[in-house]
Amino acid sequence: MKITYFGTGAAEGIPALFCNCDYCRSVRKTGGRSIRSRSQVIVDGELAIDFPPDCFYHAAVMGADFSAIRYLLVTHSHMDHFYAHDFILRGYKYASAMVSGTLDIFGNEEVKCVFEECTRRELRPEIGDTVFLHTLAPFEESTFGAWRINTLKAQHTSTDPILYLIEKGNKRILHLTDTGRLPEENYSYLAAVCEKPVDLITFDCTFLWEETKPNARHMGLDENLRTFARLKELGLATDRTKRVITHFSHNSRPTEESLKRAEEKFGAIAAYDGMEIVI
Repeated sequence: MKITYFGTGAAEGIPALFCNCDYCRSVRKTGGRSIRSRSQVIVDGELAIDFPPDCFYHAAVMGADFSAIRYLLVTHSHMDHFYAHDFILRGYKYASAMVSGTLDIFGNEEVKCVFEECTRRELRPEIGDTVFLHTLAPFEESTFGAWRINTLKAQHTSTDPILYLIEKGNKRILHLTDTGRLPEENYSYLAAVCEKPVDLITFDCTFLWEETKPNARHMGLDENLRTFARLKELGLATDRTKRVITHFSHNSRPTEESLKRAEEKFGAIAAYDGMEIVI
């Protein structure tokens, strides 16, 4: 699998759109990897996790080919993870020579509602006929193409986000964003459906070095460490499992020095926009 982290920021991005704090001002000056668009991962060029409002930037500047996306897994309906308005442009005179003629979108009932609400005024029938929505809930299994997914329960908001175990061939990745402390039932479910340790885990690290409370709706490094230890205890991860931290907020000031310390403490890789990992 080739996993590309096109967006590694939290909802506000970095620098935050309306923010003039010292950190955001410094990022505007320095640019480079300090700039973080909203969260998105693409696997093997055909499966995307989330669809933020920064997809135009991901395509125009970073080289993402959204015409080739065959499957879209949506974690939840928040704008920074599912900007459904753009789907009215997937076809007709707006898009030609697309690689994939159809798109299957997977998400919870709220994702379906947001799609219908955002596209009902402008979605042409010839575009709508090529997009298929599949409603999921936690602790379900689905197979499509060469992929198998199992859904998990997040601790986030009333939108009830879905986390994903994604498998293709003999490779497995575990996508844990957006969520705070994992609900306990996830561990027994993973133990039942995951036949061997996962190869890569993507961790929500919104709070980075800040201490997180048990009821927080995002993780920080402390909760990442706790979660990884539980997964190792159950044989669901090993020291060879790649650990990627992402979804950083400007409030946590993810400077190069701060992220380097986090990598050393956790044995992790701090994601940046455009980062690729092959497993």
